[in-house]
Amino acid sequence: MLNIRNEEPRDYKIVESITRNAFYNLYIPGCVEHYLVHTMRSHKDFIHELDFVLELDDKVIGNIMYTKATLTDSDGNIKNILTFGPLCIEPGYQRKGYGKLLIQHSFEQAMSMGYDTVVIFGSPSNYVSSGFVSCKKHNVCVEGGKFPAAMLVKELKAGALDGRKWYYRDSPVMEVLPEHANAYDSTLPPKERKHTPAQEEFYIMSHSFLE
Repeated sequence: MLNIRNEEPRDYKIVESITRNAFYNLYIPGCVEHYLVHTMRSHKDFIHELDFVLELDDKVIGNIMYTKATLTDSDGNIKNILTFGPLCIEPGYQRKGYGKLLIQHSFEQAMSMGYDTVVIFGSPSNYVSSGFVSCKKHNVCVEGGKFPAAMLVKELKAGALDGRKWYYRDSPVMEVLPEHANAYDSTLPPKERKHTPAQEEFYIMSHSFLE
């Protein structure tokens, strides 16, 4: 039986463990995502109503978390939007559609709260099936007017971005210092840090921009 509900304090350590298992050695040797989860919940930009766990037969196997972000147009008008991450599924349950279920459930709740746009950074192959498109298609860029290949946009309400140029900024909570993450990781059961081919793929994607 599947169940999606809001995360509770009793889930915190479980979710951090799942996040660590899902991301360890994926993008870098080790990972920082579990430390981000650990610190995010107390930040002012964290949105508790959009913090969900997915249970399979009463066992938590996945999680999605949202924080506030903004888009600013060329006239300085600010639009409040959302970003999510980490989104994680316990490795043994990945590629079975559970992450997509969490995304769709959270979209419904986000719309009920009045939000109309989500911007994320991730591999397009993981998110286009949930309706995300290239940031360039909605004229959403980062500082300097660049369009990162890994920046993806989902309009929860059609026409929400109305074609004007937008500059994206996420929450300061996303600025994780590796030394802080490593110090936290050292307090947990040891895992072997490895270099993997996936890390090179991530490096290429995260440093690529669209013309």
